[in-house]
Amino acid sequence: MALGVGFHEISFTRPLNAARPAAYMAVMRILIIEDDARTAEHVARGMSEAGHVVTHAADGVKGLALAGAEEFDAVVVDRMLPGRDGLSIVEILRASGNETPILVLSALADVGHRVEGLRAGADDYLVKPYAFSELLARVEALGRRREPGSAETKLQVADLVMDRLARTCSRGGKSLNLQPREFKLLECLMQHAGQVLTRTMLLEKVWDYQFDPHTNVVDVHIARLRQKVDKGFEPPLIHTVRGSGYRLGVDP
Repeated sequence: MALGVGFHEISFTRPLNAARPAAYMAVMRILIIEDDARTAEHVARGMSEAGHVVTHAADGVKGLALAGAEEFDAVVVDRMLPGRDGLSIVEILRASGNETPILVLSALADVGHRVEGLRAGADDYLVKPYAFSELLARVEALGRRREPGSAETKLQVADLVMDRLARTCSRGGKSLNLQPREFKLLECLMQHAGQVLTRTMLLEKVWDYQFDPHTNVVDVHIARLRQKVDKGFEPPLIHTVRGSGYRLGVDP
């Protein structure tokens, strides 16, 4: 555990049997701004065991300084803090152009309080008491929104080109007629070109929720994409990685 002035980075050893579901994204750097030591310890331990790197600040002043000085994938901030309250932290970060996803924790549960938090610039608002599993799921969902390539308007892999704003796609200069779900699936594969995406990951990213794990909906849509993306073109770009999932790219 690395100690700093007023904050510390926490990295617990994850149990060998605490494997993270394949649908979840890669390791995140998470800042927790929480003055209650027991709560901070509990949240930090749980997130570390889920595979993330956690930094903790115990008051609003130090939390704001840390959030503004370092890069994080998500910030979890308590609304009521010593030194500076959580909503003012959110407002200052947003005013400075900081777009890091922020989740506010609060015992204030009225609709008006939740609206106030979201209007201050928070991406999510979770009322206390809460289940840690829900907090973790919400933070990881915020992180997935910031995955590499999410802001790019044009994607290209070899001679496959996608214009995300115009919703068009072509290969070798030839327009591809894609259905909406096919477009979204190909978009996901192109955003993660060269990476293996499991069926579970594709179900979560493209269909937005979990299907029966035995469904063949991904395989059916991949087969349709192959007919449009690879048939009549060289080299093939959509590859099956046996026992793992699918990858888009040019084989070496």
